[in-house]
Amino acid sequence: MLTIKDLKDLHGKKVVVRVDFNVPQKDGKIRDDNRVRAAIPTIKDLLAKGARVILLSHLGKVDWKKLAKGEKTQEDIDAQMKKNNLAIVAPRLSELLGQKVNFVNATRGEEFDKACEALKDGEVLLVQNTRYEKGEEKNNPELAAIWAKQADVFVMDAFGSAHRAHASTYGIPEILKGEGKPVACGYLVEKEIANLMRCVEVKDSDRPYVAILGGLKVTDKIQVIDSLLKKCDYIIIGGAMSYTFRKAQGAKIGKSFLDEGALEYAKKCLEEAKGRIILPEDSVITDSFEPVSGRKISVVEGDLPEGFEGVDIGPKSAKKFAEIISKAKMVFWNGPMGVFEQDEFQAGTKAVCEAIRALKGKAFTVCGGGDSAAAIKQFGYSEDFSHVSTGGGASLEMIQNDGHLPGVDILK
Repeated sequence: MLTIKDLKDLHGKKVVVRVDFNVPQKDGKIRDDNRVRAAIPTIKDLLAKGARVILLSHLGKVDWKKLAKGEKTQEDIDAQMKKNNLAIVAPRLSELLGQKVNFVNATRGEEFDKACEALKDGEVLLVQNTRYEKGEEKNNPELAAIWAKQADVFVMDAFGSAHRAHASTYGIPEILKGEGKPVACGYLVEKEIANLMRCVEVKDSDRPYVAILGGLKVTDKIQVIDSLLKKCDYIIIGGAMSYTFRKAQGAKIGKSFLDEGALEYAKKCLEEAKGRIILPEDSVITDSFEPVSGRKISVVEGDLPEGFEGVDIGPKSAKKFAEIISKAKMVFWNGPMGVFEQDEFQAGTKAVCEAIRALKGKAFTVCGGGDSAAAIKQFGYSEDFSHVSTGGGASLEMIQNDGHLPGVDILK
């Protein structure tokens, strides 16, 4: 697979770069520009080589499928498109690059073609949200051909979208490869692959290897659990999904979330793991998930009382998890231990953060993106990890598929 370092003679060539500018926003303002910052090294490298850089990204959702099913109206779609207008990114990108970023409010047609063809050496063009196109998520070949027509070279630098075989992530490089044109990964994707592959192809020197999983549904993580059981020495399970496993053990879980469709799987999984799956022994519980006045919060061991739900691991579990983590030579973490967004239920997630911080310089530690990355950033632990992934779903799929992702494999 070519990397951006391998790309030579780019002067005057149009390079289409798939970036991940799916930034969190509120009231028309970017709340966190980390994803924009992450793309800067690749963009600057291409500009320094005299390339004409065309940036493609999605932002938010546009529910074309629900429109087709009658579950959304055209007015709903129009509102989504207005909310997810990628023009919001152009000013911040200009500041970070130190130069003007051109923006085209079109994804095809005369306006789009003219904007691409008007680019001069060392200039940047940001294209409107790729999901404005119905065919983006379907990897529509006509749409991919429209974008590929403007490319002499393709660079994939959107790891957070690499698990999707979309027109902008898969269709374009597929066409260019067929034409004998170069396709490569950018600095961000190269870094993600290097770090996550270490969690896939485990060396003896990286053992004990401990995975920590949280989240809501067991169903969503069956494949990754199966994959990690083959690779890991221990899997710690916290968060809402732990209650499905505890129910499978015969425990009472009150009104905690239960993934009923995964109960049999959880039972089978616990049997096959033979003690390598570690579950919480105590829980922080509440009678109201909403932060209303007068709600009851307490810590219980074992069964949960009726009318209460688990919202964090308890102190006994936090200590037990920390002891296991302390012996690790490699850690992969995806999913907080509780409802970390609320102050009262942050202790378990913070305890895991502290345990991983204590490994700094002694072990290889990876945060698999998503809510985990949001939590460690909120609590100030981001610098304590060896690697923080920019793609929650992509990092999980890379683990469960033994290093394979559509948006990466097509580059090979």
